[in-house]
Amino acid sequence: MSRPRETQWRRHGRMVVVQQTPFDPATWDAVESRLKRDEHGLLPAVAQQWDTGEVLMVAWMDPEALRRTLATGRATYWSRSRQEYWVKGDTSGHVQLVRSVRLDCDGDSVLLGVDQVGAACHTGDRTCFDADVLLDLSTDGDPA
Repeated sequence: MSRPRETQWRRHGRMVVVQQTPFDPATWDAVESRLKRDEHGLLPAVAQQWDTGEVLMVAWMDPEALRRTLATGRATYWSRSRQEYWVKGDTSGHVQLVRSVRLDCDGDSVLLGVDQVGAACHTGDRTCFDADVLLDLSTDGDPA
């Protein structure tokens, strides 16, 4: 078995060190056989801050993007508009260091537990769900 590797990034002014145990490629066929994709071969991937549970963003993966994510520990998605793979943070520096990957019970979506470095949203917001709050009863029960 290969040794875990370490990845280092700065987050909120502190160094984040992620020790990663590599994904066993021998298990890939079993994982891939469980994936249920849409008509374009994609499945939604939800990125969630691993330690707080904060939902950061939703993107798309195909099996190759998922395999790359598992192999590298960096969130890799499929861009429907550009028709290419993109590794979160390669352009912006706002990387997602993957802490966990879970397939849902039906095999039709993926949940990534990540350590988000910088903004998750392309607009610069912390999450892609900061802009338009349609309903929030979590504070005082008053929807207004």
